[in-house]
Amino acid sequence: MVLPSPHDGAAPAASPAAASVPAPSALHSLADDISLRRLEVLLAFMETGSLARAAERLGTSAVSVHRALHALEEGARCALFRHQGRNLIPTAAAQVLADVARDVQRTLADGIRATRAAAGYADGRVTLGALYSLTIQTVPEVIVALRQRRPGLQAELVLGSNAELLEKLHQGTLDATLMAVPESEPGIVSIDLMEDDMFFAAPPGSPYAALAQIDLRSCAHERFVSLGEGYATQRGFADAFAVAGVVPEIAMRVGDIFSLANLVSGGVGYSLLPGRVRSIFQHKVQFIPLQADYRARQRIGLSFLRARERDPDLLALASVCRLVVKAAAR
Repeated sequence: MVLPSPHDGAAPAASPAAASVPAPSALHSLADDISLRRLEVLLAFMETGSLARAAERLGTSAVSVHRALHALEEGARCALFRHQGRNLIPTAAAQVLADVARDVQRTLADGIRATRAAAGYADGRVTLGALYSLTIQTVPEVIVALRQRRPGLQAELVLGSNAELLEKLHQGTLDATLMAVPESEPGIVSIDLMEDDMFFAAPPGSPYAALAQIDLRSCAHERFVSLGEGYATQRGFADAFAVAGVVPEIAMRVGDIFSLANLVSGGVGYSLLPGRVRSIFQHKVQFIPLQADYRARQRIGLSFLRARERDPDLLALASVCRLVVKAAAR
């Protein structure tokens, strides 16, 4: 459908290529037919419901809004609206294109931030990635201390596995991460903050409860629960059993450390957990040290791209992280 003029009540003419797919050569014209400005107009119209209100929001005229929507229909090669009286009613295709427009705007905003970040420019906002286990104490204390030091700095938190956080750091969607220090990453600067030992995790009253240390070889017949691939705790789990020469039977894998501890508490299986979660789970999970031969230790640090090592926001974040960890050690 081709949009009618906002001043014309006549029925719209059918679009000549409403269901056709543009040929490869036609794709080159998309930049002209479907521009960021026209997508912005589409969103304004979809959210306000009328040409006049969309024009008011955008600071333009209803005629200009109509022309932009008409150009989008031509560029998309399909009908985006149907005419009901003097009103334009979005079709399902318009809803799809509006969702795409929102994704484009978000991607562009993230890309501009990443570009500025790569050039070493701070923008008064820090997106911090962190491991789930660090939200028990370290992350809240870091965010509070950061706000006290830099009141105007906005902080956003993203949680994930070590692998997920590292990928987002490379992509520029995260400014910095609190996670296990990555190895062999020359483009990343990591500041060591603390080391954390892994413990054998068992429900209270288990046959291992009275032991002072755990020999993993004696547990070869037991069932275990574990985190999925990409988590720092899962890597420590695998490394410890590899040293013991044991292939553990995995009853279940989960996607966060809180679910993992609850499964241990419920008797689904044993596991290995970092000591930093003891304070929240010690009432329902027993943490037993591993024998020295099998001890696994995580290095936790603040990591960010080397290109941003002089960013004043990240320098402030690094200073705050050091102070928080030092205070916790005391």
